[in-house]
Amino acid sequence: MLSTACSGKSLPRHVMVSPEKLQQAVAAHFPRPYPVAGLLQMQLQAPRLQLLPASDLLKAQLTATLSGPVLKQSYDGRMEADFALRYEASDRTVRAQRVKVHSLALDGLPPALTEMLNTYGPSIAEQALGDLVLYQMQEKDLALMDALDMQPGAMRVTPQGLEIALERKAQQPR
Repeated sequence: MLSTACSGKSLPRHVMVSPEKLQQAVAAHFPRPYPVAGLLQMQLQAPRLQLLPASDLLKAQLTATLSGPVLKQSYDGRMEADFALRYEASDRTVRAQRVKVHSLALDGLPPALTEMLNTYGPSIAEQALGDLVLYQMQEKDLALMDALDMQPGAMRVTPQGLEIALERKAQQPR
């Protein structure tokens, strides 16, 4: 939703995306399965997102289940990671980038499998969250931005959600 300054005559200054909109967009991409070492399967459920305004990041907490034909049972646990955001102009989306795993723990997992999972965990998180679409600009916002010759600029995570600044498009040389 485009937000403006106090005066009704001023141009929009930013697009504000609520935490709820971010959560809905992410949830649409889950659950997701990921192979682990060709023998196992990690199933990740939709992450619960948390805004981290102080570091300009989002935190994701995911429920994970490890299963496979070589296991006698499945193992449930959690993964926690954070990531930054970037704007992709080609499809006008906000995407995750620079995913960093902070923890991956599965209850009751044998030590050898824990070690293997610690090796593969960062790549699983990168596959699950890296380049994940968190928001796509709405047609009504795009039409107004285009009419005002504006485009998305810097983004920042705030306590109220994601704020995407709007800036004037660069003038093309003639």
